[in-house]
Amino acid sequence: MTEPTPRRPAPPAPPRSPVEAQRGETLPHLVAIMQRLLAPDGCPWDREQTLETLRPYVVEEAHEVVDAIDRSDAADLREELGDLLLQIVFQSEIARQKGWFGPDDVVAAISDKMVRRHPHVFADESAGTSDEVLDAWEKRKAREREAKASSERPKGALDGVPVAMPSLLRAVRIGDKAARVGYDWPSPSGAREKVSEELRELDEAIAGGDRERMEDELGDVLFSLASWARLSSIDPEASLRRTLDRFTTRFREAERLAHERGTPLDQLNDDARDVLWREAKVRTT
Repeated sequence: MTEPTPRRPAPPAPPRSPVEAQRGETLPHLVAIMQRLLAPDGCPWDREQTLETLRPYVVEEAHEVVDAIDRSDAADLREELGDLLLQIVFQSEIARQKGWFGPDDVVAAISDKMVRRHPHVFADESAGTSDEVLDAWEKRKAREREAKASSERPKGALDGVPVAMPSLLRAVRIGDKAARVGYDWPSPSGAREKVSEELRELDEAIAGGDRERMEDELGDVLFSLASWARLSSIDPEASLRRTLDRFTTRFREAERLAHERGTPLDQLNDDARDVLWREAKVRTT
């Protein structure tokens, strides 16, 4: 009979300091755990993962962090940040196995970048306002892009906005980057006028029955709304999220009331559903 392979214990956890005294010294413990999981006698599932298979988890964990922030849930935020950090360490270890870079290289890269892009803190430049900091940051990023641009195509102002980013957030980021080189409305009112213009063009497309043009014009409406929100210092992604949360709460309350009264929503007529919705709205306000 084959003897079972002896299991190595998990790396010992270092002691945790009080919150105000923590300096991140325990991060190597997570790296050691991940290296153990990816060892030849580690976890079969972890060892099968690739950068591509982990891609959805990065997006999912980032959204869960945002959800915890929106709910002001400190305990959940701590847990979700840990899940997101795990994805960073996990992918760093896969990259290390490929010989590309390791977790220390990841930390060094972002540390160097933060020092380099904060000369008003770590060097002799000055910045008195947040706008001055952001303006200097974008100019510094542009210089760095130019320095490492390939001979095939110089990097442009819109480079660095991930295509996989949620479209509404991507619209804000693209608009912000375009604004850094002067391509923007001077005030929110100009963007608001553009919203009305694009809505008129959408109505024309609807009247004409051209589905492809309708899709194009709807995209223009959404982009102009995102631009107005950006210029008005409103986060459209958060605004839509709050609206969806309100709708979900009211819809579930209407479902509950309908069930309580013995007639499911889908068996009510439009007038009855409207009455139920108004009642649910009052109850959840």
